[in-house]
Amino acid sequence: MPEHVASLKPADLAKMMRTATDWLGVYREQVNALNVYPVPDGDTGTNMHLTMQSVRRELDTCDENSMASVARAISYGALLGARGNSGVILSQLLKGFAEVVRDRSQVDADTLAAAFRAAQKAGYGAVMKPVEGTILTVARGVADGANGPRDRDTVDSVLEAALFGGQALLDKTPEMLPALKQAGVIDSGGQGYLYVVQGMLAALRGDELPEAPEITSYAQEGFETEEFGYCTEFLMSEAQKPIEEIRELVSPFGDSLLVVGAEGYVKGHIHTNEPDALLATVGRYGKMLKTKVEDMAEQHTEILGMAGAAARAEEEIAPSGLVAVASGYGLVKLFRSLGARIVSGGQTANPSVQDIVDAVRSVSAEKVLILPNNKNVLMAAEKAMELMEGRAVVVPTRTLGQGIGAALAFQPDADAESLRAEMEAAAARVTTFEVTRASRTTNITTKEGVTLAIAEGDVIGLRDDELVQAGGTPEDSVLHMLNRNYGGQEVITVFGGPQKTGEDLDALAARIGQEFPMAEVEAHAGGPDLYDYLVTIE
Repeated sequence: MPEHVASLKPADLAKMMRTATDWLGVYREQVNALNVYPVPDGDTGTNMHLTMQSVRRELDTCDENSMASVARAISYGALLGARGNSGVILSQLLKGFAEVVRDRSQVDADTLAAAFRAAQKAGYGAVMKPVEGTILTVARGVADGANGPRDRDTVDSVLEAALFGGQALLDKTPEMLPALKQAGVIDSGGQGYLYVVQGMLAALRGDELPEAPEITSYAQEGFETEEFGYCTEFLMSEAQKPIEEIRELVSPFGDSLLVVGAEGYVKGHIHTNEPDALLATVGRYGKMLKTKVEDMAEQHTEILGMAGAAARAEEEIAPSGLVAVASGYGLVKLFRSLGARIVSGGQTANPSVQDIVDAVRSVSAEKVLILPNNKNVLMAAEKAMELMEGRAVVVPTRTLGQGIGAALAFQPDADAESLRAEMEAAAARVTTFEVTRASRTTNITTKEGVTLAIAEGDVIGLRDDELVQAGGTPEDSVLHMLNRNYGGQEVITVFGGPQKTGEDLDALAARIGQEFPMAEVEAHAGGPDLYDYLVTIE
């Protein structure tokens, strides 16, 4: 593609967005390192990159001869993949951008400038209380630059002017937010947005991807955590209330509130101390597809650990480290308490090889054990192990329950190779039950020869990832599977999914205690997405 371009075809715009995704990926950790606002929500670069990766996935399946199809992929992909405060705002910037270009056969300089202005307006409109000195300010600078004077009437000239305008306001963000000035950094989300625009221009110029910069410090090192402890997100379909009412419904639970929607989906983000109550409340008004609850105090500590890892003396490095793939904040908290670095993901949200490699590299240990905790993640974990060239080994856990058993056997002072056998044996002693809902109508014959007639939406029960039960309530499913599989194990542990309240968990624990009085029953909130319950016996 020539450097000076008068207009963009749909395929050109798709290519620019793909390059923008890769460009942001190069600088992902640098953007993370800049973050101080909100203080503990420190994965700004990661969240924005994940949002762009979702855009790219949609682009890979769209019709690149249709601008409407490309625009929908940008808007729809960004909403579905939006992660964190920064990712949700980025999704709205991209939504505003897409709405301008969707009805054009080609995008010329004036259309591109108008798209950046619409992006700015959509971003500000998504936030209840816009704060200057953030990504919103930089989006305004990008829009002002794009719509200002330019040397040529070409799209590359618009992008150059947009970058100049955005950088000018990005440089001023420390004067707008005291936290940025105290840390001596510019705004992380604004920097991330500029990298997206840089990537778009790089695609036009045919620039090679740069090398990732070396990270020597994290801005969060000088800050404490904030009032609300959990960064809580949800993606819901079939909403029974307008977005405005859902926003009002969740606003009393905390701050950093964003509730947005498109294409029949509602995406929410809020910092709160009551993630269980919030998700249970919202879950009554639609079909909850995905949730993410991050303990920001734990995340803050983890980021500071990453910041200090590079500076530690070699003699301080532990013999073994641990990386675990997990979702559900209760399970994430448990794995962290057992010494694991977390890779977010699991069923329907498999992490990439690069995600796992990055986590392994961030652990200060001679060798790192990887717990995939899902059969669909096992191959990515093994590929990551190959790329680490002897610095990682995989314990082939196929369920979160097996992962818990393995993590309980982890000892950072032990040799990783000897630990692997012990952790595999510990994982094998755990039986995992998962209760979820059927995604389609079908007939399934179990390994025991029982044929189950299953309708879409029915409760289904899985034992060690094999379907064994269908029908009834989620609680009935748990008791059914326990009655058929309990063999005198000492501990029964229950994790409730995002739509289960504390009362639901207490009631189920009481039922289990009555039927299995010899077992110790533990019940916790924060189970994995899309599951009513995850239960282990060991």
